[in-house]
Amino acid sequence: MFPTPIEKTSRTWQLTYQALLPVALAIWLLPLIAVATFSIKPDADFTNGNYWGLPSSFEFFTNYGKVFFESDMPRYMLNSVLITVPTVIGAVALSCMTGFALGVYKFNGNLWIFFMFIAGNFVPFQILMVPVRDLSVDLGLYDTKLGLVLFHVAFQTGFCTLFMRNFIRALPYALIEAARVEGISEWRIFFFVVMPLMKPALAALAVLIFTFIWNDYFWAVVLTQGPDAQPVTAGITSFNSQYRAAYHLMSAGSIVAALPPVAMFFLMQKHFIAGLTLGAVK
Repeated sequence: MFPTPIEKTSRTWQLTYQALLPVALAIWLLPLIAVATFSIKPDADFTNGNYWGLPSSFEFFTNYGKVFFESDMPRYMLNSVLITVPTVIGAVALSCMTGFALGVYKFNGNLWIFFMFIAGNFVPFQILMVPVRDLSVDLGLYDTKLGLVLFHVAFQTGFCTLFMRNFIRALPYALIEAARVEGISEWRIFFFVVMPLMKPALAALAVLIFTFIWNDYFWAVVLTQGPDAQPVTAGITSFNSQYRAAYHLMSAGSIVAALPPVAMFFLMQKHFIAGLTLGAVK
């Protein structure tokens, strides 16, 4: 039996996809490969213009040793942890409560409040840069980890509320009604009925927010300066002042800075995918 024209077209697209997939993967990985190669090159290669050739010698331990033991990189990494973890906890905790209130209770202005949370996500950060910096200076929070945490929580709560509210509305409302009939208080319904059902969504949201905050560069530069409060994304640029334009050290620092979000994703991969696909199939 000969294949139909539709089957021929489908087969052609399948072969094209299989042929282009490795090309797309190579293009996607090319910057990462370049940074990884830069991180093991000696400084002399960049002085001699050997940017894209093979390293004249492999300086893996030298470059990464300088990053860890001859710079403020460990402090920057610790700052990122002290900024990212409280932000994730604060934003997720607040969004669970606001999402529960907006998703379960029906009251006047519910939709308008929800729209206000959403609208905040569409305001460009560049517009807020000057007033937010001035506010942080007036409150004594400029160049502090606490200030960065508070502003991150404020900016991320809108997206998190959108995520959690829509997830909670997809839960079976009969469970909440049954709990109310049994005389269970609202806070116990939230903690013991709704929260256990939200574990996949919490995991997915925690991974997303962790990645957003850890990789943030804009607010790290606007609201902090110096190694006492700067996270790793802003601290990497200090290699320019310490070692000229030290591309090999900046690349090594970038590789190290990228490891925690990657590790976070792989550790939470099962829950992350479950949270994103939950409810996709009825």
